[in-house]
Amino acid sequence: MSFYGVELSSRLLLGTARYLSPAILAEAIKASGAEVVTVSLRRESGGERAGQSFWSLVRALGVRVLPNTAGCHSVKEAVTTAHMARELFDTTWIKLEVIGDADTLQPDVFGLVEAARILSEDGFEVFPYTTEDLVVADRLVEAGCRVLMPWGAPIGSARGLNNVYGLKSLRAHFPDIPLVVDAGLGVPSHAAAAMELGYDAVLLNTAVAEAGDPVAMARAFALAVEAGRTAYLAQPLEPRDMAAPSTPTIGKAALGD
Repeated sequence: MSFYGVELSSRLLLGTARYLSPAILAEAIKASGAEVVTVSLRRESGGERAGQSFWSLVRALGVRVLPNTAGCHSVKEAVTTAHMARELFDTTWIKLEVIGDADTLQPDVFGLVEAARILSEDGFEVFPYTTEDLVVADRLVEAGCRVLMPWGAPIGSARGLNNVYGLKSLRAHFPDIPLVVDAGLGVPSHAAAAMELGYDAVLLNTAVAEAGDPVAMARAFALAVEAGRTAYLAQPLEPRDMAAPSTPTIGKAALGD
């Protein structure tokens, strides 16, 4: 799997918020096998460097950082945050969030496309948090995005894949664009289902961070992602309307009267 020319072996991306302690976070990341973690700029203080201990922990794990613009509600706010993140984390990668609704945390797709174009033209490699809308996805690709991150369900809702049809259509429409289901996954089976649709990866945070045992849950998600991807490559059986006997009827013994 490749994002902007960077080859990765793990198809599980992990968020770093809401863990009970840095130690649990570190163990969960190790158990997940994730090579990319998302980091909110709000965890760091550009002036006081109040988040340096956290940043040191992430660097010690040897993972690649994907800064995000979490909590931004306008194009200006998201673009400014992205520039600060590039300076602080020394990366051109940015997970772009422009939130349009406070209750569902649904992306403002109009602002998202505008911000993606501005950042792409400024040399950023943008990972947009978007919906499964095909037209919006087309506009994001036109704006310079080479990865798309549609939501499965609202952030932190643990509802899984709310619109399987929409996600399947997106996969079919963009066969050569890396697609990552981002947000709303609650249990490992949700992640496996996303991978069975042909998605390249999943990104999650709350499902692991708020589990009773985050380390065990991280490991479970890693296994589910691997299983889902393997199943997709194995070309699973399509659903049928009628029963199909698994035991052949030809050659079956015939009983006389």
